[in-house]
Amino acid sequence: MALTHMVVLTAALVLPLTVPYAVAVRLRRDEFRRKRACADSPAHVGALIRLDESIRGTDPAHVLARLAPPPIEWLARDLRRLDRQRRGGVTLESVRWRAAVMRAYDERLCLACQCLGVTENLRPLDGLDREIERVRVEGALEEAGLQLR
Repeated sequence: MALTHMVVLTAALVLPLTVPYAVAVRLRRDEFRRKRACADSPAHVGALIRLDESIRGTDPAHVLARLAPPPIEWLARDLRRLDRQRRGGVTLESVRWRAAVMRAYDERLCLACQCLGVTENLRPLDGLDREIERVRVEGALEEAGLQLR
């Protein structure tokens, strides 16, 4: 008798939760099959290829590289601000924030080198090699007359 009550009670609790889920899964599976069949059609594949080819020429990195660098005064101000942030304060609290500040600092160093005609190799390097190159570039920029601190 107790076993019967347990089975009925379990069914009464489980069925209202599982039946709607099973129906939703069935409907979503059919919808997914229809979308997949539609997306694999040759017309859609051709449209995606044309879209990819049209986007390929507008890579933001290449567009930014073609733009003229900002005035050296702006770069110097940004470099001093980013240098203060990377040496302490807020950037020590978050690893992501510190990484973003370091990327921005390195990018401004590269732009300043471009403006002043200083050779730099920051972009392809990482880790300790990048730190060493950063110190070298900072020294070269200071010799060129840019005050970083």
